[in-house]
Amino acid sequence: MSAAGSARPEDSRRDGGMLLSVRDLRVAFNGKTVVHGVDFDIAQGEKLALVGESGSGKTVTALSLLRLALNAEVSGSARLAGNGEGRQGQDARELLSLPERALRGVRGKEIAMIFQEPMTALNALYTVGDQISEVLELHEAMPRRAAQDAAVQLLADTGIPEPQRRAAAFPHQLSGGQRQRAMIAMALACKPRLLLADEPTTALDVTVRAQILELLADLQRRYGMAVLLITHDLNLVHRFADRVAVMENGRIVEQGAVASVFGDPQHAYTRKLIDSRPTRELSAAPAAPAEAVLEARALRVSYPVSRPGPAGWFRKGEFVAVQGADFRIGPGETLGVVGESGSGKSTLALAALGLLPHGGTLGVAGQRWSESGAVDRSLRRQMQVVFQDPFSSLSPRMTVEQIVGEGLTVHAPELDRAARRTKALAALADVGLTEAQFPALLDRYPHEFSGGQRQRLAIARALIVDPRLLVLDEPTSALDVTIQKQVLGLLQRLQRERGLSYLLITHDVEVIHAMAHQVIVMKDGAILESGEALRVLDAPEHPYTQTLVAAAVG
Repeated sequence: MSAAGSARPEDSRRDGGMLLSVRDLRVAFNGKTVVHGVDFDIAQGEKLALVGESGSGKTVTALSLLRLALNAEVSGSARLAGNGEGRQGQDARELLSLPERALRGVRGKEIAMIFQEPMTALNALYTVGDQISEVLELHEAMPRRAAQDAAVQLLADTGIPEPQRRAAAFPHQLSGGQRQRAMIAMALACKPRLLLADEPTTALDVTVRAQILELLADLQRRYGMAVLLITHDLNLVHRFADRVAVMENGRIVEQGAVASVFGDPQHAYTRKLIDSRPTRELSAAPAAPAEAVLEARALRVSYPVSRPGPAGWFRKGEFVAVQGADFRIGPGETLGVVGESGSGKSTLALAALGLLPHGGTLGVAGQRWSESGAVDRSLRRQMQVVFQDPFSSLSPRMTVEQIVGEGLTVHAPELDRAARRTKALAALADVGLTEAQFPALLDRYPHEFSGGQRQRLAIARALIVDPRLLVLDEPTSALDVTIQKQVLGLLQRLQRERGLSYLLITHDVEVIHAMAHQVIVMKDGAILESGEALRVLDAPEHPYTQTLVAAAVG
């Protein structure tokens, strides 16, 4: 194995021969090169993972193979081996210079693609079955009725329950995992020889992620197709791929067999990725104090729902989102709440923040929410929140000074602008953002910062009012692995220095392992298991917890 970007990976070929050979691939936008002379090969039936952080060029590389990158200037070579149907000498085709009409015959039929977010990739106006059958009608000239029957069978092959009914459903009527399975069914409709899978599991819960990965591996074996997996998830690469190519700033810096690259990485960037797993650097769990920062007993949250039939005309039904939840968070302590989408995690967090009506007992530093703005204002100062996606949670029309200092206008109205600016700069310095790094820092806007820097802005906004507890709602799930480690390290440092308490909401077991003193595991609104974090994660007792942990570690 070589660490050079020009390394040829012919040392790890399969008997089936070469399917795709990419040489000196370059991609530019408006004259600016973003992919610099990339070389790689994919053998028939092989699984190659393309790994790197956001902006490394992974997706652009894949899209360029089918000339799907809008307004891209593409050069180099991408030769697709023939399928045995052409005359001698006409088998191999150069994808980058193939006429558009001929390339349309390749897209979907010989090379298919699964996109990262199925909700945006699927057409909201058509049923799932219609979208799958359209592929068969176009590429296989299949009659409409036969194509619809084949679409149902494809959905069944991907493990979707009640495939006949799901085929008649629209994308918004399916869960995230079901939408991803529908995307896979569409991609596999024509039995392609190469599947481009762009972060196919990033938006999914950990158990659904494991199911989709197993499904892809099974279908890959069944159809004998090659897979180019685009991901930043190293656990995914370990479990799925035969070989890996590591991209940094538009260049492949290292490639080879997965065991070789991960076992003995040669390039500094590869070592950086491998070393980016969250690390546990917490102070000892505090002794239980006389007064908890946040405490709940028999917490219950429900929503009214329509009842079917005539009974619904006179009386609403009830959906219980959180039932009988007990938990306690002391000063300087982190309680992790882990579970899949729909388990009730976010509802529990909203109730803790006093934003939802609830039953049972919920106290903040010994006081209960009164649902009166004036009365609850002092409690809101003690509890602040950091959201999942810093890009959507920060107003693009507000400057850093306005964003970070906003809480002071509510909780410290006596401060003048100069005092607010001083506190804003101090809060920003606490999270590692200074005017030395960013001249005119307070006058900048969120789009001028990276994802990790925007999350630091969100943390500074929460810290400026000196809260006792932060609700962290998936605070790192939108970040790359190396940035995730930096942000978690920042939160750990702030907890040690300020004695902060955290209510950490996440589906990432590794984040819980790194951050939490205590953990509760939720499913369908109920707490299935709770206790000291390391004990629960190292020796889970409930079968659901065991499934979560097994899916996370592979």
